[in-house]
Parts: sequence; structure tokens; C-alpha cells
Amino acid sequence: MSESPHFIFTSLVLALFPSFLAFLFVSILAKRSSRSRRRLNLPPGRMGWPFLGETIGYLRPYSATTVGDFMSQHISRYGKIYKSNLFGGPAIVSADAGLNKFILQNEGRLFECSYPRSIGGILGKWSMLVLVGDMHRDMRIISLNFLSHGRLRTRLLKEVERNTLLILKSWKENSTFSAQDEAKKFTFDLMAKHIMSLDPGEPETEQLKKEYVTFMKGVVSAPINLPGTAYRKALKSRAAILRFIERKMEERKSKMTTNTNEVGKGEEEEEEDRDLLGWTVNHSSLSTEQILDLILSLLFAGHETSSVALSLAIYFLQACPAAVAQLKEEHLGIAREKKKKERGAGEELLNWDDYKKMEFTQCVISETLRLGNVVRFLHRKALRDIHYNGYDIPCGWKVLPVIAAVHLDPLLFDHPHSFNPWRWLPLPLPLQGETNSPRTPAPMPSNYFMPFGGGPRLCAGSELAKLELAVFIHHLVLNFTWELAESDEAFAYPFVDFPKGLPIRVRRHSRT
Repeated sequence: MSESPHFIFTSLVLALFPSFLAFLFVSILAKRSSRSRRRLNLPPGRMGWPFLGETIGYLRPYSATTVGDFMSQHISRYGKIYKSNLFGGPAIVSADAGLNKFILQNEGRLFECSYPRSIGGILGKWSMLVLVGDMHRDMRIISLNFLSHGRLRTRLLKEVERNTLLILKSWKENSTFSAQDEAKKFTFDLMAKHIMSLDPGEPETEQLKKEYVTFMKGVVSAPINLPGTAYRKALKSRAAILRFIERKMEERKSKMTTNTNEVGKGEEEEEEDRDLLGWTVNHSSLSTEQILDLILSLLFAGHETSSVALSLAIYFLQACPAAVAQLKEEHLGIAREKKKKERGAGEELLNWDDYKKMEFTQCVISETLRLGNVVRFLHRKALRDIHYNGYDIPCGWKVLPVIAAVHLDPLLFDHPHSFNPWRWLPLPLPLQGETNSPRTPAPMPSNYFMPFGGGPRLCAGSELAKLELAVFIHHLVLNFTWELAESDEAFAYPFVDFPKGLPIRVRRHSRT
């Protein structure tokens, strides 16, 4: 499961609304360990204001295609690894590619996922984001089994394309609308269908969507559980969503019991396995509470991160006509070849072979994720004292690997603030005897490209997310041209968002 940027924003909770008792406890521990800390070689940095530390400055909004003034100034002054006081306690911040990779690869051994407690309060204690150890592994295995390569090929590809066509069909000639809202509608409807077989536009789907919108507003708000607050409303919506999911789950169980002694039971079970809820009920030993939290967290993750990535792709492409032209050429070629092969067959939907031909499209997706950085940084903590590259990371300290800083590092990516999907094209083979020729470009630092995280917590839905983007882009460039209706750009809050909703104007064009 991807670590949604909205989760990161809620970390501000620990800076602005922490328990004073917890603060005293941390202070006492810090004093007790002051002698040993003097012997440690901590990275350079400053701890900022008492209690708040540097959290407010760290979370100040900035352009999503940069790391922001705060990060830039700290890297310039202290280097790519520095200490600070963030989210209620001492922290090591890493903009270093090597350390970030080291952190993710040593998940569960040297480091552990460590998000604020408020996350568990609203997403549930069994949410994949807050789980660690064996329970997280088991939940992730369930997700990976359902998102297998076979399911992507035979079922999910068709669902993605049907939802894409449904959204694009509603776009009128010369109409102006929020591309961000359309992206959210697309990904929510897709996940609702994928997880619980809910059809777009149906009353129960729209009611669930309404509750989910209220829930989301609370996730990114301060956890003040008072009447009228966004957090209180979100808790009520969470309860309503869980009741809805549980009702669907009981319907599945009842249906399974009814068909136990009937002929054709195998076909019935196969039909129930078509969505994640049915698959989990049939093939896992999770409790009801665990299933509810799993379904809610996957609905959240699958909707939020993919909708932001799609919005970013639409935004970057409207400013890069050359990329749109090459995309159109690629997808026209796929459409023409498909039409020749399947003339008279009556099959117009994309198949897996069509998807695998979208090579430049995958370059566009990679560049969108690199430049836009849907997930800016992650929350971890050190499980023991760790020595890395001359620095000591004390046990219990928060560790924040900043993925965006690596993706925007000019030492790793040429002109990192430019949208350049061609950087991801396979390199031409050097001529014989010219392996060191200056004409041979350096390989891309793919080992440090981690838009979906890495290690044991690598996003289980990464392949589905790329499939969604590719199929949507396919039909978008074949049917429309678009431009910004008014100025807007992506900002990091630190979750990525478009202040004006990314208003675009579209024109339908004829396919040749």
C-alpha cells in the first residue's frame, strides 16, 4: 500500500496538539541520556523552538516541483543529513539517496514505521499504514495476492478502461472543469468497483463517496474531537463507512452459506472472489475488525495517491506539447494496429499486449512521479543506535527519509526541475570500443528512484497505479487536447494539491 501524502500532513498534529505529558516524558528521557548523547556524533543541525521544534517551517507550503526553502536552506547549511526537532521529538532528516535506501531496506530490523497515534485513531489500529512486523506482512500478502499479475491482465485492466471511458464520455466540447475533481472521481469509482463491486453512479456508491469526502477532510485536519470540527465529522463518517463495509461483508457470508450445498458452488465462489472484499472473506483468517480496517485503508490509499498522480500528469503534459505529440503518435500506432488485427472481431478494449507497447507512456509516468513526488517523505524511527557514514542515529529518534529531495537532486538527475520524460528512455548501446565515449550518457540512477517506497513496505498497488495512469493517458491523448483555464500549480502542504483544483478547458478532436 502506498503511503498516502495525506497521512504525512496529519503529522502536524504532533507538533501543534501534542500531549504535554508526553512532552515532559521526552524531556526527562533527553536529560537522562544527555551524557551518552555527548559521546555520539550526531549530524549537524538545530533543534529549533522548545516543544514545537522546526515543524511549522518544515511543513510550510511550497511548490511541489521543489523541496521548498526550508529544506534547501538546511541542506545548504548542514548537508543532506541533519538533525532537527520535528513532530514532537528529535529527528534525523535525510535527503541522502544512500541513507534513504538503507532505511527502507532495513525496515523491521534497524528502522520501523512510526506515524502519529492520531492516524490509528481515524484509520483504525489495523490500518496497513500503522501496522508493523508480522501483521503488516500478512496484510500486505493479502493485497499482493489480490493484485497479482494475472488479475491485472484479465480483470483489472478491463475495469480501469471502462471507468476511464465513463469519465471521458462526460467531458463536453469546450467545457471547463476541475481536472483534480475528475481524477478523484475516476480513482474512487475504480477502487469502489475493485474493492466491493460497487457500480459508478449507483445511489449506494454516491452515498459512500459522500461519506468518504467528509472522512478525508478530517484526515487532514487537527484531531480535535469537539462538536462541529472536521475531525468529529470524519469520525462519524468513518463509522458510517465501516457499517456499510460490514453490511456488504455479511451479505457475502450469507450468500456463501446459502450456496454451500448447491450445485455450481465453485462458480459462485469464483464470482465472489472478483472483488477484494469477497476475496478476503474467502481466503483469509482476519477478524471482522481487521477486514474493515484493511478495506478502508486500501480504499483510501488507492484513491488518494492515484488521483494526485493523474492530476500531476495532466498538469505537466499541458505544458509539454512535444511529450503530448509523442504520446499521441505512440497511442495512434497502438489503436491502428489493434484495428487491423481485430477487424471484424468486435473487440475494441485494450489487452495486455497493447498495454506493454506503451513504452513512452511509462516514461511519462516515471517522470510525473519523479518531479511531482506524490509522497514527499516517510516516517520511521530507529530501533537501536545506528552508525551510518560517520554519523550516529540514536535509538528511538524519528528518521525522515525525504524521497522528494533525492528525486530532485541535480547530482542524480540532469536538470531535475524540468519535466523531461525522455530521460527514462533506454540508452543506446555504445559503439564497439567506445564504452567510455562522452557520447555514451550516464545510466539513470534507478536504484534511487522510489516513488512507491521500497523494501518490505513497497507499495502493493504500484503496478495497478501505473496501469491506471497509462490507460487514462491512452484515451485522453487520442480524444482530447486540453489547456489550463486559469493559472494553477501543484503545491506541497506537504500533501500534494492544486489550490484551484486544476481547472482545464478541453476540446475533442477527431482520430485519424
